[in-house]
Amino acid sequence: MAEHDGRRRATRAELSGSAVEVAPRLLGAELRTVVAPQGVSPDAAPVEVRLRITEVEAYHGQGTGALPDPGSHARMGRTARNATMWGEPGHLYVYLSHGIHSCVNVVCGPEGQGDGVLLRAGEVVFGTDAAARRRGATLPLGRTALRDLARGPGRLGQAVGLRHPVHDGIDAITGEELHGARAELWLGEPVGGFARGPRVGVAGVAGTDAFPWRFWLEGDPTVSAFRWGRGAQAAASGVLD
Repeated sequence: MAEHDGRRRATRAELSGSAVEVAPRLLGAELRTVVAPQGVSPDAAPVEVRLRITEVEAYHGQGTGALPDPGSHARMGRTARNATMWGEPGHLYVYLSHGIHSCVNVVCGPEGQGDGVLLRAGEVVFGTDAAARRRGATLPLGRTALRDLARGPGRLGQAVGLRHPVHDGIDAITGEELHGARAELWLGEPVGGFARGPRVGVAGVAGTDAFPWRFWLEGDPTVSAFRWGRGAQAAASGVLD
């Protein structure tokens, strides 16, 4: 199925490459979710939110590529926490960060590889009021609040309404419902104007130019500000020396 703007439903085959190959292809794509509201009548209508993806980070599976990825959840092999990463591409790995933030990743690579692409930031293009209510933002939104609605992976997860653990593993290719939620990934034309560099807030060498696996739409205001992870700046000096 395609739309007038050229976007169409993603296929598993398009996500079957490594995380580093797939990540820039997700820039400009849309994640669309339809999620039943929490804490209201069970008869309440589900709410749709559409997010244009502006920033992503690639994470390799165990043994993927020339360099092991010390920043990946898959680096130690399959665990109860990261099991979704080892499944077929197109499912969403939804994990909990710092015990509070549900973060959304697109599983890629062949089944059993363990690659994933973290959705770091985006622009809410449909369902803004619903996303704002999930974020606890005051309506109507000012310019800065609108920019920041899904700026950062924790905010993004909250805005689209996907929660760990109930929505971990949801299938963004078939759109099959999971615990009151549906998700779809829609791809547009590949973008050319993107930048790449080290990942944000990742500890040690995994957060340096040795792993330039963060990709973003250059000049887009919703993209995160860069910050070093623990020990990454010192590791970067060692890499450069």
